Amino acid sequence: MTSVLSLTQALVALPSVTPDDAGCQALIGARLRDAGFEVTHLRFGETDNLWATHGSGAPVLALVGHTDVVPPGPLERWSSAPFEPVVRDGRLYGRGAADMKSAIAALTLAAERFVAAHPGHPGTLAILYTSDEEGPARDGIQAVMPWLAERGIRLDYALIGEPSSGAIQGDRIRIGRRGSMHGYLTIKGIQGHVAYPEQARNPIHQFAPALTELVATRFDGGNAHFPPTSFQIYEVKAGTGANNVIPGDLQVNFNFRFGTASTEASLRACVEDVLARHGIEYELRTRVASIPFLTEPTTLIGAVVASCREHLGVDPVLDTGGGTSDGRFIAPTGAEVVELGPLNDSIHKVDEWVRIADLEPLAHSYGGVIERLLG
Repeated sequence: MTSVLSLTQALVALPSVTPDDAGCQALIGARLRDAGFEVTHLRFGETDNLWATHGSGAPVLALVGHTDVVPPGPLERWSSAPFEPVVRDGRLYGRGAADMKSAIAALTLAAERFVAAHPGHPGTLAILYTSDEEGPARDGIQAVMPWLAERGIRLDYALIGEPSSGAIQGDRIRIGRRGSMHGYLTIKGIQGHVAYPEQARNPIHQFAPALTELVATRFDGGNAHFPPTSFQIYEVKAGTGANNVIPGDLQVNFNFRFGTASTEASLRACVEDVLARHGIEYELRTRVASIPFLTEPTTLIGAVVASCREHLGVDPVLDTGGGTSDGRFIAPTGAEVVELGPLNDSIHKVDEWVRIADLEPLAHSYGGVIERLLG
């Protein structure tokens, strides 16, 4: 029987930097087909997506993940080559070991083991993997969901293998994620000579007190499931390249991470109110990269919590932290969405790793969820 470790090693060895799947889904698809799954490979743009099913009818439980990884960065900083899986000191090292090829391996093997034990199970067990989660995400799960809808396929449950755990595996599961809204702000001044400021209007000087107020603003108080909204400026640009010219405008890019206590409209209104009070002439464009989603404690959460208790020996905290995930494309269809995966200490870092001792228990915890929903 294939181990989670050996399959993870095989996947880590494939350099699947977004959106290049590098053969991961072909490897997994062949395994699933041999296990009795109906396998469909979907290519949208430069992105590979895998949809595989066993059984039929409701409920539909999808095991969801991504085969793509972020670039390794400077190779000289790695203790071993990022795409050569190395076992050292009880850990497996390699790009994607934690985010999220170990979870892909555990999900895949949990699915294979379940259908071998329950060939006539009720409902549908599905696998949904993409190679475009770490990138723009336009041609990944976001594109697959309409494809499924056109065929009358609706997911009831989605178990995503994102690395959710903190100190020990299973101590935290994600039952939602914050939304992300970008703002692109132009402060309009009047260009002039630095020696004649009375003939110009410096947009940097104008924006400085407004910036202080925005940074100090409490946009909302959060709620029972989400922390207060976070506001961060990540880029500021001004100047002509000359040291004797007051710039004519200032470009400010910022991001909100927000829960269900705020909306795009309410956050934009707060920003505009501050700018108006400071008499600033401006242009503002906003873009919502993702809306917040939340799965209330129901069937899937109950199954995941029970499985974590049984197979991992922990009582997980229900959490909505972190960045964004592909759950944002699934939750709006009405599916219950929960994320359970390995420790996230090393994700996106040099010398990314996963604990070998955690691999088989992770597959057992996934298997426990499947058993509870389809067994």
